[in-house]
Parts: sequence; structure tokens; C-alpha cells
Amino acid sequence: MTTLIPLRIGKHIAPYPIIQGGMGIRISGANLASAVANAGGIGIISAVCLGLNSPYYKKGNLFKANRLALIDEIQKARQLSPQGIIGINVMVAVRDYETLVRTAAESGVDLIISGAGLPLHLPEYTANYPDTALVPIISSTRAAKVICRKWERRYNRLPDAFVVENPNTAGGHLGAKYQELSNPKLEADRVIPELLKYLRNELGQDIPVIAAGGVWDRSDIDRVLALGAKGVQIGTRFITTDECDADIRYKEFHLNASPEDVEIIPSPVGMPGRALHNPFVDKVLQNSPDIEKRCLANCLQVCRCRDTQETYCIVQALDRAARGNVEEGLIFAGTNAGRSEKIVSVRELMAELVTNSR
Repeated sequence: MTTLIPLRIGKHIAPYPIIQGGMGIRISGANLASAVANAGGIGIISAVCLGLNSPYYKKGNLFKANRLALIDEIQKARQLSPQGIIGINVMVAVRDYETLVRTAAESGVDLIISGAGLPLHLPEYTANYPDTALVPIISSTRAAKVICRKWERRYNRLPDAFVVENPNTAGGHLGAKYQELSNPKLEADRVIPELLKYLRNELGQDIPVIAAGGVWDRSDIDRVLALGAKGVQIGTRFITTDECDADIRYKEFHLNASPEDVEIIPSPVGMPGRALHNPFVDKVLQNSPDIEKRCLANCLQVCRCRDTQETYCIVQALDRAARGNVEEGLIFAGTNAGRSEKIVSVRELMAELVTNSR
């Protein structure tokens, strides 16, 4: 029988080495993050475009609304989990990235997880908050090397951990090009040992590596820990919980899905994404003229919807789904989607994940 070892990231120690993935928009908010933190894991709020479904939003002021809504969400999570570890996940690709990072640090989050691009300037934005742990999301050792070199040279610091996402199994935006998907070089059993070798042998550091993508049950956790990972990040499985912040119709759509419903779709960000099949995905894959190709919020650094009117507004698509419009919205999911049999509490799910296995 194996026993899970607490996970230390920077100055923060979680009783269990489980990070709940950041899922936007408003799939993982204060309710889910605080429940995971209270159950001994690390709870993560997805910080992107929280303002869209908030009392602060008026046309043209999305970034202001995002900042105020993020403050509210962090405060709510902290009220619900005074002692738990609470963090945010924020995409480098959004135009208000710096504002969201600074706001989160000022609001007292314990860690910031950042991907969808390399977070090369993240230490600059959090310089006044040394207790805030900084965790880049990467898919390759090459990306880790770029970040470490830049951070060391410019900021005299290194990441507090790395989340290594397997783009062959993860949900949402994927850190790989279309032609790279299914490449065995991106699998955890290749990337994690290679990254650990670099961190230990070349940097002389024991930086925790967190495995993400395709982690569903205790056997998956044990498998990646055996590779040398110190913890896991789990996203899709937390969707079918009572505390998940999404509309009940979103949760039920996941519950009724099958693994065959999971598809790769293009994103306006320029990355592939993994989502559940629905009528909206049909239209996207067919490049249907019925898709509204109007940029709602000008929220991304690079956006094919805004810049070339080629495709859909991803913020609008994700927001629709989160509010329960599962026919006309985008429902991100990992390859394990469809394995849930019922909606359970976070406490039940965490208890199952941390129970000793043979």
C-alpha cells in the first residue's frame, strides 16, 4: 500500500498532492476551489474573463469588470476556506494578464499557475509578494529551460513548481501544435523524467513537478508519482461535483458524455483545444456560416475571430456553456470525459482519490 506525501510549493504545504485544475469561464470558481482546499488539496480559480458574468460588466469595460470580479472570487474562496491553499490559473494569452496577476497577488492568493504561452515576466508582476508561489504550465523540457534561464538572469529566481501538461490527454487549450498531438515524446513517461534530470543535474534544484492531463483515479496518481512527479493536477473529474461552479446542465452534459464524444477543435487563440462534441462543435469543424464571427470582448493577445473574422469568439462560447447553454457553447474536456457515473461532493471525490491503494 502506498501513502500520499504532502505537496510543498514554495511556502505552502497541502496535505494531499492534488491540485484542482483551473477551468474557465466560471467552471472552477470560489465554490470549487474552496471545497478542494478544505479537503486537503490545492483549489484553483480560473481568473480569465470572470467579469463577463458579473454585476460589474457593461459593454466596453470587460477588463475593469474582470479585475473586480477576480477580487470578489478570491475573497469568497478565502472566506469559505480560511486555512486552505487557494490559487489562480491565468492565461498568458489574455490582454489583461498583468492586471489579473497583480490583482491576485495583492488579494493574497497562495499561488499563480500560468500557461497558454510562456510566463516570462511573471516574477516582475509579483515582486512585492514573495510568498506567492509561481507555477508555469509547460509541455516540454525545452519550455522549462527557456523559463528558468529568463527568470534566473532577469529576476534571480526560479519557478516554485512546474505543471507538466500532457497535450495528448488534457482538456481545454493544449500546449502543442496540431501535428504534434499524439506524439509519444509529449507523454508523461518521457517528459517528466527528462525534466527532472534537467532540474536536478543542470540546475541542482529539487523543484516539484506536477503531472497534468489524463489523471482520473488513484492508479493514475500512483503511476505519475512513480515517474518522479510530486503531485497531480486534475481538471475534468472535478466538473461532476456538487461544488463545481458551472450550471447543472453543464455538469449533466459531462455526466452523459462518452469518451467517443471528445474531439480536437481549433481555437481562436491559435492552439488546438479538446472539447465535447455538441452542435456548436459541429459548426466549428464545418466552418459553418451560422457561427457568429464577432469579437465580443477583445480579450486575447492573438485572436483569429477579432483579427481575421475566421472563427468563433471563444469567450462567448465558453460563457454560454458555463451558464447552461450546452448546445451553443464550448465544453472543454480531457480524454477521460464520460467516465463519471454520478455527481458527488468534492469531499467524496477527494476521499476516493487519497484512499490507499494496493
